[in-house]
Order: sequence, then structure tokens, then C-alpha cells
Amino acid sequence: MHWTTDPSAPSVGPVVITKTRSPIRSNVGLKAVMAVTGILLALFLIAHMLGNLKVFTGETSFDHYAHWLRDIGTPLLPHTWYLWIQRSVLTVAVLAHIVAATVLAMRARAARPVQYAHRKKVRGSYAARTMRWGGVIILLFVIYHILDLTTGHLNPQGDASNPYGNVVADFAPERWYVTLFYTLAIVTLGFHLRHGAFSAFRSLGQQTPKGERRARNAALVLAVALCAGYLVVPFAVLTGLVS
Repeated sequence: MHWTTDPSAPSVGPVVITKTRSPIRSNVGLKAVMAVTGILLALFLIAHMLGNLKVFTGETSFDHYAHWLRDIGTPLLPHTWYLWIQRSVLTVAVLAHIVAATVLAMRARAARPVQYAHRKKVRGSYAARTMRWGGVIILLFVIYHILDLTTGHLNPQGDASNPYGNVVADFAPERWYVTLFYTLAIVTLGFHLRHGAFSAFRSLGQQTPKGERRARNAALVLAVALCAGYLVVPFAVLTGLVS
């Protein structure tokens, strides 16, 4: 390469310097974030559901389990520290999940700036079309659930020493509207989880036809099992099976 003052010589156009996007900020990276955080949250949901089912073992056993959660890690960790660590990790996972989903949705919308007058609606499952609204409903429910059965501010009994009594008081027959709201939130969670689990499996490499079928079936089984496991408790209280 050499320099010349000859005006007839071909010139090089302006050099454009582009910034390299961090892998985690790419669409693939954000989908991976959603997959990993979604799996983490799903594992928590499974563990939490199994803990809830201990309500059928009686008041003493359930209360012992609830108090045991506060002692996990002792004496290595101070009292209740494990729960706060768990809550912090879950909060970060939820925020990362929401941010990744929001950025991906905004990019998808920006990629289709022209709105056609007679554009056909994209076919998709009910869960896929309602993921964003479902996420909002679930977030509102989580906030209510924490204020109800964690802090006790919205619970009719609100006795930290008697978690079993709090559950029974919460879903009592006269508070049927709480059970109705709980059911709506859990069913919404089921649709969200079914679609999210399937998408997570695809993002993590299950993209062959056989792999997709397995991922779809596994996501459906997981969603149905979790919905049943969570709903059996309030309906058992509502019908008097647990009292």
C-alpha cells in the first residue's frame, strides 16, 4: 500500500467502525439467559410445591418443615440467612428473565417497523401469544403471595409461628375469591411454564424433530404436574380436607 496525490487514483471510502455486541447481549445470548433463569425458577417451583404438599402430613409436620427452612445452613450460616440468599438469587433470576424477555420483544418489534394493513396473524399456541401478559399476572401474584404467606401482611391470621394456620386461614371457604385468584395465577403459570420450558429446551440445543417432540411432551408434563401440585392445597382447604 502507498499514498499518492494523483486525483485520478481510486480512493478508499470512509472507514466505518462498528461496535461488537457482547455475546450475552445478542439475541442468542438473551435467549440463553431466559433459558437458564427459567430453569432455575422452575427448579424452585418444584421444590416449593413439594414443600407445600407437606400440609397433608398435619400441622406439626408442616410447621416443623417451615421452621426448618429458616435453619438451613446453621451453624455455618446465621438464622434465616439461607432464605435471604435464596430470595436474593431468585430476585436476580426474575429480573434477568424479565429484562431479557423485554429486550427480545422490543427487538422483534423493531425488526418489523412496517405494519401491513392486511397482514395475517401468526399462528401460535395460546401460551405463546400470551407470554407477556402471563408474565405480568405471575409477577403481580408473586408480590401478593409474598405479602400474604411470607410477611403475613395480607393474611387473615399472619402468625409467623404457625404457617399451617396461615395456609388454612388463607384458603378458608369464606375467602373463596383468594382461591379463585390463586387458581387463575397458577393456571397462567402453567401456560407460561409449558411454553417457556419448551423454548428453553430449544435454546439449549433440542432442535431436531425428535428432540422437539420430547421437549414439548416434557414441558406439558411439567406444567400439568406443577399446576396440580399447587392447586391441590387451596382446594383441599376450601373443601375441608385440610382444616
